[in-house]
Amino acid sequence: MRDAEIRELPQLIGQEVRVRGWLYNARSSGKLRFLVVRDGSGYLQAVVFKPSASETLWNDAERLTQESSLWVVGTVKEDGRAPGGVELGVSELGIVSLCPEYPITPKEHGPDFLLNNRHLWLRSKRQHAVMRVRNEIVFGIRDFFYQRNYVNIDSPILTPAACEGTSTLFSTDYFGDTAYLSQSGQLYLEPAAAAHGKVYCFGPTFRAEKSKTRRHLMEFWMVEPEVAWMHFDGLLDLAEEFVSSLVARVLDRCADELAWLERDVAKLAPAAERPYPRIDYGDAVERLKAKGFPAQFGDDFGGDEETALADDAGKPTMITRYPAAIKAFYMEPDPTDPARALAVDMIAPEGYGEIIGGSERISSYDKLEQRIAEHGLPRQAFEWYLDVRKYGAFPHSGFGMGIERVVSWMCGLSHLREAIPYPRMLNRLYP
Repeated sequence: MRDAEIRELPQLIGQEVRVRGWLYNARSSGKLRFLVVRDGSGYLQAVVFKPSASETLWNDAERLTQESSLWVVGTVKEDGRAPGGVELGVSELGIVSLCPEYPITPKEHGPDFLLNNRHLWLRSKRQHAVMRVRNEIVFGIRDFFYQRNYVNIDSPILTPAACEGTSTLFSTDYFGDTAYLSQSGQLYLEPAAAAHGKVYCFGPTFRAEKSKTRRHLMEFWMVEPEVAWMHFDGLLDLAEEFVSSLVARVLDRCADELAWLERDVAKLAPAAERPYPRIDYGDAVERLKAKGFPAQFGDDFGGDEETALADDAGKPTMITRYPAAIKAFYMEPDPTDPARALAVDMIAPEGYGEIIGGSERISSYDKLEQRIAEHGLPRQAFEWYLDVRKYGAFPHSGFGMGIERVVSWMCGLSHLREAIPYPRMLNRLYP
C-alpha cells in the first residue's frame, strides 16, 4: 500500500493506495455510500460497500460531513463513469477532522457572501479550476521568456515616483518621505535592459482607481518585458507570439478545467493562431463611426468601443499608433506623425478589453526631458531615468500584461474578482 495523489490513480489501477483529502460531497444508494474526495490534484469517487465493510467503517462513512478531512484506503478500479475515470473501493477510512456545518453549500450564494468567505470559496470546483488555469498561465509566462533567454529582474514595489502620474497611486510614509506602491515595474526594467538586453519583471502592481467595473482591481499581477534594440514592429510581433503561445498552452494543458468552467473553447481557439489583426488608431475611429459610435480622433476608447473592434475578428486585436496626448510620457513619437505615439493596446474579444499595453520608449535624452516637463512631473524624481538616455542611449520597447484580465478571458469569467486568490476592490480588503 502506498500514498498517492488522485491525479496519479489512472496509472495505479489494481493497486492498493491511501488517499488523503477532504470530502467534496457524498450520497447513498442502498448498500452503497459514494464519497467524492478531493485532494487538490483531482476528484475521486470512493465507494463503501456495506456488506463487506465493518460497522465502524460504514458508520464513519455515513457521519462524514462536507469538507471533513479524511483518508481512505482501497483498491483503484477503472470506471469510465467516475471522475477521472477511476474509483476507489474503500477498505479503510480515517476521519482526521469532522467538519461542522460548512458555510458554502451547493445552493446559490450572493457575491458578497462568497467574497467574505473567499478563504473557503477557493475550495469550490469552479474556483479550483480558475486557479489551475492561472497557475498554468503563470508558468507559461516564465517558460516563454526563459526559453528566449530573457532575464527576470524584480522591480521594487515601493517607489519614489509615479510611472504615469500620481493620481492613481497608493502613497505611504517612508520615514518622513512619501513613497508609492508601484503601478508598473517598467521604469526600473529599462536600465536593466541596458545591462542584459532582454529582461522582464513579474509581480504585484497597484492602482488606486475608484472604479467598480468588472475589469478593475486595486491590486493585480503584471508581467512586463523590456527589450533593447527592439523597434515598434518587433514589439507587435512579440506581443502576438506571447499571447498566442499562452492560449495554445492553456487549451492543451487545461482541458478539464475549461470543461468544468463550461468555457466555449471554440471562441478561445482562434487566439492560439497567428496573426492577430492590427488596426491603426485612425482607422479604428472610422470603424467605430461606421458602427454608430460617437468616436472622434483624440478619444480614448471605452469598453464598448474596444469590444466592437475586437469582436469583428474573434481574436485579440492590436490598436496601434494612438495620439501621443492620451498616452504616457515615455512613449516614442511616430516619426511619420509626431502627434502620434508608437503605442499599442491589445484588445481581447468577447468584451474582455485591453490585456496588453505597450510602446517603443523614447530613447532621446532631450525628448524625454521635454516630455517630463510637459506632463508636469518632478524632474528630480526622474534624474535616474534620464540617465538611461544620458549614458549609452539605445532604442528599446516593452509592454505590460495584467494577468487577471487574461485569466478572466481564457476562463470566460464575468468579473476579475474570481481571477485572483484574494481580490482587492474599492470597498473590499477582507479577508
